[in-house]
Amino acid sequence: MGAKIVEDPAFRDRVSVFSDRFEAGSLLAGKLQEYANNESAVILAIPAGGVPVGYTAARALGVMADVVVVRKVQIPWCPEAGFGAVTWDGSVTLNECLVEQLGLTESEIEASISLTKKNVQERLNKYRGAKPLPDLTGKVVILVDDGLASGFTMLAAVRAVKEQSPKKVVVAIPTASLGAIELLAPEVDEIVCLNIRSGPSFAVADAYKNWYDLTDEEVQNILAASR
Repeated sequence: MGAKIVEDPAFRDRVSVFSDRFEAGSLLAGKLQEYANNESAVILAIPAGGVPVGYTAARALGVMADVVVVRKVQIPWCPEAGFGAVTWDGSVTLNECLVEQLGLTESEIEASISLTKKNVQERLNKYRGAKPLPDLTGKVVILVDDGLASGFTMLAAVRAVKEQSPKKVVVAIPTASLGAIELLAPEVDEIVCLNIRSGPSFAVADAYKNWYDLTDEEVQNILAASR
């Protein structure tokens, strides 16, 4: 692994460790104290679930927060799963091994990517409006989500950020599978994850006592309150 890994050993392989995303954000901030009040640091929260986590952490640390959109490219017959991801700048990252295993045709791949790009643009309009994306050149960029299962969507976000020549890239998440940590470690400078879990199965929701899918309105309310 290339990245510095920061975790909470007391939370290793445990479930139901956070009451909700807001508590997770507060606890995550405790492991990010070296970036507190750093004017060159910016937290980029990935909606929906990453917004309460990221904005809570940013408020506790006294650093700038913003929102970026990343969406998985859905498998046509299994929309809960993805074979790649599209980022806010239109970049596409495909899981080539999975694409080959699934036997997807070029037309199926292109149709799914096109649908995802449309979804990304719709979310950008909802959450950002006309606000320009931040300049990340020379910044310490901290990417935040509420958890990582495969880690592939976050990988796409990391690669999009690295295109903007940041000083440092940090992935900060309350919970993640060990496989996701191993996937991301060669690509970033640091990973902060309170609850790393190994084993044959993983669900982000299992780390939270109070888990539900956030609505667009809830996300927009959090963003509005921070402005």
